[in-house]
Amino acid sequence: MAFREYPVRVGSMLYTQVDPERGYEVDYNRWYERDHFYAGCMIGPWLFAGRRWVATRDLKDLRFPDDTPFVPAVRDGSYVAVYWILDERYEDHLEWATEQVNRLYADDRGYQNRVHAHTGMYFHVARWYRDDDPVPLELALDKAEYTGMVSLAVQPDAGVDTDAVLAWFDAHLPAFMGGGPVANASAWKSAPLLDSAPSFVPRDPEADVRVLFLFHLEADPRTHWDAFRALGAEIDGSGIMRTIWCGPFIPTVIGTDTYTDQLW
Repeated sequence: MAFREYPVRVGSMLYTQVDPERGYEVDYNRWYERDHFYAGCMIGPWLFAGRRWVATRDLKDLRFPDDTPFVPAVRDGSYVAVYWILDERYEDHLEWATEQVNRLYADDRGYQNRVHAHTGMYFHVARWYRDDDPVPLELALDKAEYTGMVSLAVQPDAGVDTDAVLAWFDAHLPAFMGGGPVANASAWKSAPLLDSAPSFVPRDPEADVRVLFLFHLEADPRTHWDAFRALGAEIDGSGIMRTIWCGPFIPTVIGTDTYTDQLW
């Protein structure tokens, strides 16, 4: 059967990259997985999928470039949680989410011993698939066979718009993805927060000009890292943009403290 799109479409996402403070790794992991993942996100209206990823110390060593404005320091952010929000429902969900997180913190259900490296809301702007009949992006966060995720952010040169960036990826991603473990790639642009959003969420003054890409892999990203290094070099040599962040993650093991002793 030929691939077709269905009405359930991701239109925006929450991407939150966070470190526990040292000594609080297990406590943070349990709080986020057993309370906040659900109470702060999954029970909310119009948010329909979520998944957590982790970067152990050896995965952090693969990140590039060393000098990055995406996070305070290139190895910051041990955990990433990614959530899909239904298309055309961003403002509806954001209103609930902002009120909910403020209520949770007021009720002492927040967590003080963590540091946000990069947390933002994003609009979905493009997607690419390796296969002719792919698993839709909407199912990516639920597909267990996606055992790696890579996030990559680019900074367009002055005067270069998002359309030019996406056109470059249109031309280059088929060869990058063809025959390899990268099943999909998606592009995202920063979405505005409400003024009442919690103060611990970082504000990035240049976020609106950058483009964030997510790649889901059917393999451990370590095995394909040379390809991402080569892609980063191509981006830097494109004459229209540069790579400002590229980092690999693997899934957390739900219900366990696996990897909490391997972050540093």
